[in-house]
Amino acid sequence: MNWAGFVDRIRLDFYPDLHRAEDNVTKTKINWGILSTANIGVEKVIPAIKKSPSSNVLGIASRNAGRSARVANDLGIQKSYASYEALIADPEIDAIYNPLPNHMHVDWTLAAAQAGKHVLCEKPIGLNARDAERLRACPKNVLVAEAFMVRYHPQWIRVREMVRSGELGEVRAIQAAFSYFNDDAQDIRNRPEAGGGAVMDIGCYPITAGRFLFEDEPVRVMALIDRDPVFKTDRMASVVADFGGGRQLSFMVSTQLCPYQTLNVFGTKARAEIMIPYNAPADKETALIIDAGESLDGSLAGCEIVPACDQYTEQAEMFAQAILTGRGLPYGIEDSIASMRVLDAVFASEEQKTWANL
Repeated sequence: MNWAGFVDRIRLDFYPDLHRAEDNVTKTKINWGILSTANIGVEKVIPAIKKSPSSNVLGIASRNAGRSARVANDLGIQKSYASYEALIADPEIDAIYNPLPNHMHVDWTLAAAQAGKHVLCEKPIGLNARDAERLRACPKNVLVAEAFMVRYHPQWIRVREMVRSGELGEVRAIQAAFSYFNDDAQDIRNRPEAGGGAVMDIGCYPITAGRFLFEDEPVRVMALIDRDPVFKTDRMASVVADFGGGRQLSFMVSTQLCPYQTLNVFGTKARAEIMIPYNAPADKETALIIDAGESLDGSLAGCEIVPACDQYTEQAEMFAQAILTGRGLPYGIEDSIASMRVLDAVFASEEQKTWANL
């Protein structure tokens, strides 16, 4: 695989007319406001946004004025705010990044959008599909997208390219695993009322993989879930999603198993495996395994090395360009609602102890 210019080709895949959009662009950068000092923003997303050529991180808000001021100083952010409302009201802010806890996603995304701000909201975008459907009240001229950064990484684009081209044959099965260990009672991911648990926190990634690679929606879902006896969150889930036509997505996710992740795509000719599908390091190469089954131990499989890429930077750049050019993104509110419907079906299957139809 010749990776030279591949990222540029990805951008043109998202925006076929970007090379003709320059005459319509009056600004070269958008100003971002960060809604809260959540760890994912401070540690990963804010530094990544700052690397986007089309982005400027102008402000950050917290309910604690001292906290937002300290983080702004540490990260070289010009403005800090003592409330989320103050950030949203700032006329200099073009776009909001919302990394608040899951149960606060819709309310604050809606508030920002109704104030005329574009919003990139962390996943999952709501607590359920009904919650997410409230986002349909957002103004139509405002861009709202769910922050599934993996969809912007070249390794995911490359595997979808293999699926589309027939390089793997007819793709019929996708298998995934994603796990980490966290038994901290104070961690919000262990609070069910806040949208915690394995399915909401990380199960949304394999679901996104199935929808992204099959380029379709599942028709029914079956789930087996084990819940923590104290937290009441789903600490392990095994899920099968039927995409119709003999296509299946199966995955296991857990918040109380050893750290691991993988994504395997099986076709009639070969399989493709993304070695680090979800937390790809920003500063290191990643690998794709292409295996035609010539050896059962995989020793004759091929390997494609994907150059280092900060998927959070790519996400920010795509979002900023969508605003600057007015071209929009392929993933918006309706895509997020569709994703939430699958998550809802997982829990419906647990409750009904049978297949849940979508």
